[in-house]
Amino acid sequence: MKRKVLIVEPSEIIVEGLLATLVHTDLKILKPEYSIDDLSNRLDVLRPDILIINPTLNDNVTELRKAARSMAVVALVYQYVKQARLKRFDAVIDIRDSQQAILQTVLEVGAKAATSDAAMSSHELTRRETAVLIEVAKGLSNKEIASRLNVSVFTVTTHRKNIVRKTGIKSVAGLTVYALLNNLIDEDTVI
Repeated sequence: MKRKVLIVEPSEIIVEGLLATLVHTDLKILKPEYSIDDLSNRLDVLRPDILIINPTLNDNVTELRKAARSMAVVALVYQYVKQARLKRFDAVIDIRDSQQAILQTVLEVGAKAATSDAAMSSHELTRRETAVLIEVAKGLSNKEIASRLNVSVFTVTTHRKNIVRKTGIKSVAGLTVYALLNNLIDEDTVI
């Protein structure tokens, strides 16, 4: 399956240079965006695997990923940007890099995204496990969760074991943070 790439950059000449670099790859290049107006809706619809964006437009990588969770976000740099801002990105492309270096960076990020997609799909929580996780994050006991979800305490225990196995998180605090980071609950829900 071809990895989809979306470029968000206001400079048409830079976009054209990137397109020329990426054209002969096994990547599907989506129609570029020249502004961030309505970007979150576009990300939600297109669900690119790789987003190449000028970090001066938007460096809130967490916000960008809400629309497409497994998307890799690459900073496209051609002016000074603080290193602290660039650390939020999965990779950085400098326009002074060679075509080969740019291509290698994009392909490596795409390969990592593909690997994380496969890992996530084998470890995704079921609908019922997600429901149990939400109740755990709210601070409820197994007995309270069983009562709320109309299942046995044994079933809740089984779901919790599966959640721990799939996420690798054993503590209630860790599971709560996981639920918050994956937008399963909001901060007001946590006690």
